[in-house]
Amino acid sequence: MSRPVPFDPEIEPLLAEIVPPDTPPFTPDTIPAVRAAMAARFPPAAQAIDDAPVDVEERTIPGPDGAPDLEVTIMSPQAAEKPLPGLYNIHGGGMMVGHRDMDVPRLLGLVLELGVVAVNVEYRLAPEHPHPAPVEDCYAGLVWTAKTAGELGIDPDRIVVMGGSAGGGLSAAVALMARDRGGPALAGQLLLCPMIDDTNTSVASHQYAGLGPWPREANLAGWRSLLGDAVGTDAVSPYAAPSRASDLSGLPPAFIEVGSAEPFRDEDTAYALRIWATGGQAELHVWSGAFHGFDMYAPEWPISRAALDTRDSWLRRILGLGGK
Repeated sequence: MSRPVPFDPEIEPLLAEIVPPDTPPFTPDTIPAVRAAMAARFPPAAQAIDDAPVDVEERTIPGPDGAPDLEVTIMSPQAAEKPLPGLYNIHGGGMMVGHRDMDVPRLLGLVLELGVVAVNVEYRLAPEHPHPAPVEDCYAGLVWTAKTAGELGIDPDRIVVMGGSAGGGLSAAVALMARDRGGPALAGQLLLCPMIDDTNTSVASHQYAGLGPWPREANLAGWRSLLGDAVGTDAVSPYAAPSRASDLSGLPPAFIEVGSAEPFRDEDTAYALRIWATGGQAELHVWSGAFHGFDMYAPEWPISRAALDTRDSWLRRILGLGGK
């Protein structure tokens, strides 16, 4: 197997802090502790937003038929003339861990910079809730957002689904569902280092065994949690692993971002190529030397700042916001 693409030397020292040598592997026994640690690291939205000119509302909304209700956080710019574009966000965590509060800093920046309304959804996690529970939760939340757009101050014709890592994979899956189920209509899909291929057969997936914040071993555990014995087989649904979709036509414009030094590089690049092959729209950015989740771990790194500016540019174009 080929050697890995190196991490940018400027950012590599941070990896020792992000991933200490004694970091335990993801197993059914360690997942509860990891969830608790992540929950403690990220404060509730209202606390994180502090005195920023943003209104925050926590709501409970209907889940899928026969399933529990969902929790969402709604963030809106104060004193803004509505309706505004909407961002429907799905958090990451490898399908096993994570909470919507972890994405509040990312969303706060977009709400303030772009003047949009963000709806941040919580979904059931594997292995307790395997596929299709997570993606059906996320789709139900999108349907609610579109139906309630007027009340939320959202323009229903300008909704983008977005997320990072597992949230990026779920966003891609929700876009497929919205196409196949006749709605809601989406203006775009913002896929940040999306987790979309359960087979783990790409070169990149092998290059980062034991390396980086999301090594091959963690990814294998995530897919096993979501899919159980079906992982890697022909029984896997494209709504679980979007790279399995045989048809990528008719999808909303996609923005796909990934680091060159992470396991998702090849599957994400291939997804953009396949969208282009149908005549669809995709904008692909592969950031040199960047590791998985680089913008969240190192937001002031020059490459992170460039990536954030690039996302803003795409969103402005997709949502008709103008400006820089």
